[in-house]
Amino acid sequence: MKHLVSRHRCFVIEILLVLASVLAGPASAQPTTAPRYTLNIPAGTPAAQAEHSVQFIGTATVLLRYGGLTVLTDPNFLHKGEHVHLGYGLTSERQTNPAIDFGALPPIDLVLVSHLHEDHFDKLVQEKLNRATPIVTTAPAADKLRQMGFTAVIGLGTWQDLQVTKGGTTLRVTSMPGRHGPLPVAALLPPVMGSMLDFASAAGHYRVYVSGDTMVYGDIDEIPRRYPGVNLALLHLGGTKILGIVTVTMDAQEGVKMLKLIAPDRAIPIHYNDYDVFKSPLSDFQKAVQKAGLADKVTYLKHGETWKFEPAAAR
Repeated sequence: MKHLVSRHRCFVIEILLVLASVLAGPASAQPTTAPRYTLNIPAGTPAAQAEHSVQFIGTATVLLRYGGLTVLTDPNFLHKGEHVHLGYGLTSERQTNPAIDFGALPPIDLVLVSHLHEDHFDKLVQEKLNRATPIVTTAPAADKLRQMGFTAVIGLGTWQDLQVTKGGTTLRVTSMPGRHGPLPVAALLPPVMGSMLDFASAAGHYRVYVSGDTMVYGDIDEIPRRYPGVNLALLHLGGTKILGIVTVTMDAQEGVKMLKLIAPDRAIPIHYNDYDVFKSPLSDFQKAVQKAGLADKVTYLKHGETWKFEPAAAR
């Protein structure tokens, strides 16, 4: 990770709070009162700007590459047999290994954390991630990360956004509604957010929805109204059960419901077999997708596999 540390030490990262404004196009349907944060990252080498891909590492951990920008989602690099703490004395044992180890990561421009559970930001990551790495998360999680010593944390409320610029590539990260289970239980769990990632470069545009550990509930209906034309959806599945009773992440049926609601060009399921609290296997989702007639919309990645895509033409 020496290259990652030195990379961030040489960065001059500017995080400014400015007033939000409404831009033209579907991606700009934000409340005018929402604050806008900006993050400027020095441009990388031209050769690195050609790749546009998604690499699934495991759990909800994904490497997104677009036009020289590299985004890491919900970093979880514990190994099979290790445990995470979920709060209230609850733990869960990892059933798989990450496709790559933390030390083998490429230089990371931005980390996206949907919520602060250890299967999304584990103890190893808390210890080893460079403290100057930019992190986007919920406002409550941002406060806790700052207490851990992270210095470039941006906490977003629902519909608030961050504009990232690196050379000729931009990324707009907007916080989407999320709820970690039914209301009586969700109130006891960390606040969670989904994310809409709007990438843009000379090559075109690409819109990615990352669901986060949410269930499908009323506020989710607003997402396709504000953000139509999703190119790719990364869906957190698994049907996670607390105490083996209460479901707090999407199972197969909820996943299909979300797929129909967001209506992406392509969907990739993640977060489905890595911990013993995940009770809805991927095979259930595959059957439900087939039954719904949506099999042509879904790509399944094994841990470590990469899916490459082409940017869409400008809208």
